[in-house]
Amino acid sequence: MTRKRTPKPYWEMTTAELREATKQFDEEFVAEKSRPLTPEEEALWERAKAKLPSAEDGQNEQTVAIRLNKVLLDRCTALAKKKRLSRDVLVARGLRALLAAEGE
Repeated sequence: MTRKRTPKPYWEMTTAELREATKQFDEEFVAEKSRPLTPEEEALWERAKAKLPSAEDGQNEQTVAIRLNKVLLDRCTALAKKKRLSRDVLVARGLRALLAAEGE
């Protein structure tokens, strides 16, 4: 069942128009009307259900609160977005690089 494009926004409709536009929601869900997921949908569903992965190296993680300058945080966020990484992965990579440079 596909949704029909309503001619105007719900907040501009009269009560009768709203009843007509939303009558599909008056029925209870009927399992017989559903269909099995396609392989693509199944993969998306499994990915959505999956827990977040643990730390990159498989070790335990710990949440810490740090204080950063707003400009530095904004630059960090922009770089993480550009590289398609999360901020925590970007910060972890930076810390590893700094520790390696210092011989730690």
